[in-house]
Amino acid sequence: MTTPAAPVVRVEHHPQPALGIDEARPRLSWSVAHAPAAYRQAAAEVAWRVTAPDGTEVAAASSVLPTADQVLVPWPGPDLEPRQRAVVRVRTRDVAGAWGPWSAEVVAERGLAAADWRAALVGPGYAEGSREERRAPLLRHEFDVAGEVRHARLHVTAHGLAEVELNGARVGDHELVPGWTPYHDRLRTVTYDVTGLVRAGRNAVGAWLADGWFRGRFGFEGGTWDIYGTHVGLLAQLEVTTAEGTTVVATGGDWRSAPGPLTRASLYDGETFDARLLPAGWSGPGFDDGGWHPVAVHPLDPAVLAAPDGPPVRCTAELAPVTVTRTGPGSYLLDFGQNHSGRLRLRVPEAPAGTVFRARHAEVLQDGALYTRTLREAAATDELVSAGAALTWEPRFTVHGYRYAEITGWPGELRPGDVVSRVLHSDMDRTGWFTSSDPALDRLHENVVWSLRSNFVDIPTDCPQRDERLGWTGDIQAFAPTAASLYDVHGFLADWFRTLASEQRRFGGTAPVYAPWIPGGRFWRPDQDIAGWGDAASLTPLALHERSADRALLERQYAGATAWVDKVAALAGPTRLWDTGLQLGDWLDPTAPPEDPLQARTDPHLVATAYLARSAWAVARTAEVIGRDDDARRYDALAAEVRAAFRARYLTDDPLHDTQTAHALAIAFDLLPDDAARLRAGRRLADLVRAGGGTVGTGFAGTPLVTDALSATGQLDAAYELLLGRTSPSWLAMVDLGATTIWERWDSMLPDGTVNPGEMTSFNHYALGSVADWLHRVVGGLAPAAPGYRRIRVAPRPGGGLTHATVRHRTPYGEAAVAWRVDGDELHVRFTVPVGSEAEVDVPGAAPRVVGHGTHELRAPLLAGVAG
Repeated sequence: MTTPAAPVVRVEHHPQPALGIDEARPRLSWSVAHAPAAYRQAAAEVAWRVTAPDGTEVAAASSVLPTADQVLVPWPGPDLEPRQRAVVRVRTRDVAGAWGPWSAEVVAERGLAAADWRAALVGPGYAEGSREERRAPLLRHEFDVAGEVRHARLHVTAHGLAEVELNGARVGDHELVPGWTPYHDRLRTVTYDVTGLVRAGRNAVGAWLADGWFRGRFGFEGGTWDIYGTHVGLLAQLEVTTAEGTTVVATGGDWRSAPGPLTRASLYDGETFDARLLPAGWSGPGFDDGGWHPVAVHPLDPAVLAAPDGPPVRCTAELAPVTVTRTGPGSYLLDFGQNHSGRLRLRVPEAPAGTVFRARHAEVLQDGALYTRTLREAAATDELVSAGAALTWEPRFTVHGYRYAEITGWPGELRPGDVVSRVLHSDMDRTGWFTSSDPALDRLHENVVWSLRSNFVDIPTDCPQRDERLGWTGDIQAFAPTAASLYDVHGFLADWFRTLASEQRRFGGTAPVYAPWIPGGRFWRPDQDIAGWGDAASLTPLALHERSADRALLERQYAGATAWVDKVAALAGPTRLWDTGLQLGDWLDPTAPPEDPLQARTDPHLVATAYLARSAWAVARTAEVIGRDDDARRYDALAAEVRAAFRARYLTDDPLHDTQTAHALAIAFDLLPDDAARLRAGRRLADLVRAGGGTVGTGFAGTPLVTDALSATGQLDAAYELLLGRTSPSWLAMVDLGATTIWERWDSMLPDGTVNPGEMTSFNHYALGSVADWLHRVVGGLAPAAPGYRRIRVAPRPGGGLTHATVRHRTPYGEAAVAWRVDGDELHVRFTVPVGSEAEVDVPGAAPRVVGHGTHELRAPLLAGVAG
């Protein structure tokens, strides 16, 4: 190898092609898969070609950047105007002055500015009936195009959910468009390239609409209807460029509307599709819509329109049932082998018109049947009413959380391929993998992956199955580092951070317990300041920066981070102890009874004060990164005051302060006075683990920290004892009971196979899976040592009887990997450092070193119980 590989380029955090983006100056990142050992980037050349929609070249140039940076490099060209398309490529130069090959071209295309929208928000212009009776409407419009189509873009959003068709064909593969945001403040738009769907002459555009989060039943205690408004509506603007000019087709008063064949469309309850009510050819030209109704035009401020930061929800996989059991005439029970979020696709045979095919969903079975109590008031049932002909059908506007499905009404035998499950979630790139010599540990890791996939459905939710599915801030605060170890979640979470910031502005700095905020029944209010939950505003952006090096994200979220810490500091007052008000504390620790998840062993105000200290520290570090040195000193001083108050109040012999969580917080959040105290706390934490027989004693606050607290204080053996314990409560006890995702409670399923009787019981929550980040960083030995993995830490810590482990991570610089195995009395480590990064190597028994890119190997005597 004498030359580096061609760079692989990315635009911001967007998938390719990056269409309809908001950024006028999108940042660029690139990775180089391999290069000679002596290679170091000294400069990069970025070449760009900017065109208008009609293909006219606006600018074409290149710029040599004298930089070694290759992650989120500032845009070197002119500002992109709305609708302009930039085609970009990159090459790099080494320190000897030699240029490498050019990258493949990537695309960055601006969407519409607020002033460019001609469309109006339109919805059904007829009386829809009561909430429970209203059918999901159809909208349509016909138009003419003169000349051959060269370029066509469709810009779409909705109040509710929308799916658009052009000339009878579905547009794109995005699901649940436009997703869920605080619609009054930010409404996402989606841009589609529809050049291949529009044709010269007569055309038609049609759209399905559904209630979605905007006005459908959603939330606690039966849910709330019409949360954001009483209407649904489509905003669509199609711009078609031909040799003759540009045709703009926009939603407006000349569109038509009619009730559609979806007689029920609910995110919780599912859909009913009556095929007899589908008007044939309705979204194609020439359809007679004389019997349809006018549309209603609704007000919409175009200033709220914005492009998404994250990827769309898509079908990312299909699962065939692993078993099919006939349970009665026309009735089948299907096990897909994996709990997940998605919906079924049915290939239904001919049947008499009016035949009802029904699909019910559940996470678990009890006594051989679907167990639906854990769904609470979510019906999770889809229905197809046959028009007589065979057809393939999948719901459009719902998603369920399930492993099992029951199909009824099926004539004859259910054949292979008749039913598949379509896995739905935000289509993020996988970046992290872990395997080991223990199959149960590998299954645990896969369970974490599947809980992430199930709950990263447009926003980070708590669970995908019951009548909740909310963006709980405490869950993602606990899980974000693990999420970033497994997937490229940056764009996804950056988008959700905008929602969190919006809600903080609405509620005076409070970061509510979930975002977007909706009515919370009898218990939850938007003015509740709760530790661990609200700290998502201060801790989670910094955790994401560690993996992405996105300084701009910290700048954007800084106001929300400081607003949260300032508000909590005021609540603590001069004592610097946050010891008043409702706190969730170590939510759902193993001792919490089924009826009261608040009853944890650890003092909830200890947890709250610990989080105040940590968040003040995090804001100080954020201020340092973005150049606010005065703020950094001020928040460091606040953190020091809170730490001192914590020591004075909580370093006592009170049993509420002598728990796994209390010691883990004190160690991981650096609340102890000196190293000797840290080591004592680590020993005591290990004693508690062993006194509990290696079982877990932590909930949402302690679980992300407990193994780190042990390994960082020389108690690696106890950390492995906790990790690999098989007695409940433990991670592997879940696996032994057949879990394929992470549970909400350590005992969501009891050892006898029955379901925990608590009302709040889910089999697909990710928070307790936050241990997977420790698997990557400590067991596998791969962690960022500088933001964005510019420097990598290679520091595996074998133990627990494992004989090998491998961890891989696709960093912004390329793939890094560590693989170790026990070879007799030696530890053999092989690791890969991506081009542009370097690694600090800390392997027990070997001299520390710093190495550059490439693949390296070392052997060292096998040591046990070494501190992390």
